[in-house]
Amino acid sequence: MGNRGHTQYRTTRRTSNFSITLYIFLLFVFSMFVFFYYTKDMAEDEQKPVLASEKKEEPEFQENEDNSVWEASKSHGLHPCIKPTAKYKAALGWNRYLTVKSNGGLNQMRTGIADMVAVAHVMNATLVIPQLDKRSFWQDSSTFSDIFDENHFIKALRGDLMIIKELPKEIESLPRARKHFTSWSGVGYYEEMTQLWKEHQVIHVAKSDSRLANNELPLDIQRLRCRALYNALRFSPPIERLGKKLVEQLRTRAKRYVALHLRYEKDMLSFTGCTYGLTDAEAEELRVMREKTNHWKIKVINSTEQRIGGFCPLTPKEVGLFLQALGYPPSTLIYIAAGEIYGGNTRLSELKSYFPNVVFKEMLATPELREFANHASQAAALDYLISVESDVFIPSHSGNMARAVEGHRRFLGHRKTITPDRKGLVEIFDQLEAGQLDGSSFSHLVRHLHKNRQGAPRKRAGAPPGVRGRARSRLEESFYQNPYPECICSSRTRVRK
Repeated sequence: MGNRGHTQYRTTRRTSNFSITLYIFLLFVFSMFVFFYYTKDMAEDEQKPVLASEKKEEPEFQENEDNSVWEASKSHGLHPCIKPTAKYKAALGWNRYLTVKSNGGLNQMRTGIADMVAVAHVMNATLVIPQLDKRSFWQDSSTFSDIFDENHFIKALRGDLMIIKELPKEIESLPRARKHFTSWSGVGYYEEMTQLWKEHQVIHVAKSDSRLANNELPLDIQRLRCRALYNALRFSPPIERLGKKLVEQLRTRAKRYVALHLRYEKDMLSFTGCTYGLTDAEAEELRVMREKTNHWKIKVINSTEQRIGGFCPLTPKEVGLFLQALGYPPSTLIYIAAGEIYGGNTRLSELKSYFPNVVFKEMLATPELREFANHASQAAALDYLISVESDVFIPSHSGNMARAVEGHRRFLGHRKTITPDRKGLVEIFDQLEAGQLDGSSFSHLVRHLHKNRQGAPRKRAGAPPGVRGRARSRLEESFYQNPYPECICSSRTRVRK
């Protein structure tokens, strides 16, 4: 019994050893088969030509670019709405005429003309094509038809009021009531002014800027202002053609571009008294200019207080730091929408050290620009068109153009517009300069500060709390900077107030 059990145990053990050996042998054979099979395929692949369709495409952007810096805020279904209501009636004004002398630079005149269209409607008058400012700082001799499409202006507003190119011959010699209408006035004020028609057939308006209130006007009057500014006041055909061509040239240089309204011209720095980063000789030159400019009322200005209060334009260097902190790559194409930069290439190099891909309109189409020489308003019109069509618009200082472009971009669908918080940035810039911040912390603070300053839909802001009287109108957000809600409508989603 014992021997039989021992023999059976040895037999089972030999069988188990044989099975293990066979398993290892088969596994070895299979491994060799797999090895030779894939080695053969690899050799064939090395000899096959690579087809164009099989090549891996290069990334569109060579840098690690954050696409969010280009993305506009959601529009929440908002859209332009400028049609008059059912109660709206056109002005007749057959025998009453309003003549206008526009004042200021291009955008100050544009918004002023839009106001005068509304004023003429309220006063039931025929509007005569306005005269443009030829005596301001810009010394531009352009006429209305040089800058705007005069025939289109008349035709586009035909359903609102009568517009004529000049006074009838029999009316020219009649005495006129000359008026300086009160700034930021409401409809009631202009209804009172209609008493002037009892003694005059012609009222001459000496200044057109800021003659209407920003708020508390009838809906149809607000929409008429928008129809006048965004539809009727189209630029002249030569300006429109060249503007379109310049935008196309920018698009051939880069898929996207930033339009930078770099308010660093000599007159701007002199007027604001901002001398940070300038030499003593430059600061003195600006002081002398301010002293000699008669219509600038304030002569003595503390530059440090101006800067701390956020009243100074960003310097070219500060703009470079700002854009870098927001996440724009060094290759970003930047179009400079501005006049001659004070300090020339020396000052501009402070921006180019961060973003070398900087262009002016003169670099894009020099021959075509000859006809615009010595016509600052026509050149400004080109900057306006290029800024409105840009992927991102950034003004280094608030002003008539900055406000007008922002409002137009909001009207067209809330295109991305970044408005620097200059007062908040001064403190951050100074901390960086003092070595109290590293690059990462600086970028974080800048982005957080501008999280809600990128053109997202919101209702127009009123005056700061506690402000009363006429100062309230002066400190309200301009109607033309944000025509929401009167000219921008939504039937679905509520937006942030």
